[in-house]
Amino acid sequence: MAGEFEGKVVVVTGGSRGIGRAIAAAFAREGAQTVLAASNAANLAAGAKVVAAAGGPAPLTVEGDLRQLAACEKLFAQVSDRFKRCDVLVNSAGATKGGKFFDLPDEAWSDGFALKFHAAVRLTKLFWPLLKASHGSIVNIVGGAARTPGPDFLIGGAVNAAMSNFAKGLTAMGNRDDVNINVIHPGQTETDRVVQLFQQFAKAQGKTPEQVREESLSKSGLRRIGKPEDIAELAVFLASAKGRHIQGTAISVDGGATPGLY
Repeated sequence: MAGEFEGKVVVVTGGSRGIGRAIAAAFAREGAQTVLAASNAANLAAGAKVVAAAGGPAPLTVEGDLRQLAACEKLFAQVSDRFKRCDVLVNSAGATKGGKFFDLPDEAWSDGFALKFHAAVRLTKLFWPLLKASHGSIVNIVGGAARTPGPDFLIGGAVNAAMSNFAKGLTAMGNRDDVNINVIHPGQTETDRVVQLFQQFAKAQGKTPEQVREESLSKSGLRRIGKPEDIAELAVFLASAKGRHIQGTAISVDGGATPGLY
């Protein structure tokens, strides 16, 4: 797939760190013009350096709180005005709070849906005409809790399930307009976000983060925690010509952690 995305525009929300940054870098290596969207200017600047070093044109960075409609509209306007196209939209932004159900404040639920779910919905709607024109792709980075919920991650499970349902529901429209929509469910992946979750789970369970980490690996039987690059390679494939017949699908990249059949 070397150079397949040269001349194409790839928008990655949450592109300044973690999985989003790894995805942007992977597309940049294929020659794409990347657009990184996140809320923190310093993180965006640091992420842009990493992505630029991977190859392709210098990334465009757009700072904004995607929990707000205005920020979603700003991102779309900058991409549309500058490039007049979008070939791939990667919805990777979103961090939901873990912890005991009765300890979670009401605003944690609103916040969890605002960034991960509502931003993805709004951006999908905004970018759809450009994606239709380019016969493009949407890749939603969701999470295994959509399929395997747990009592200490109820917000994340609910948000992930809603996002997966939304993506699947768009399939008929995608076939009509020649836009591919797929979901990736990362398992535990070595990011700042996972470290934060281990800390939240540890507090809820009265343990240390190290204990939670080791118990998690032991319970799941995993050989290792995933790397952001594991998810990035699949994202590029799904948006490529080789992945064009993969439509309306959710794929786990979790080392076999999902206990169910699918």
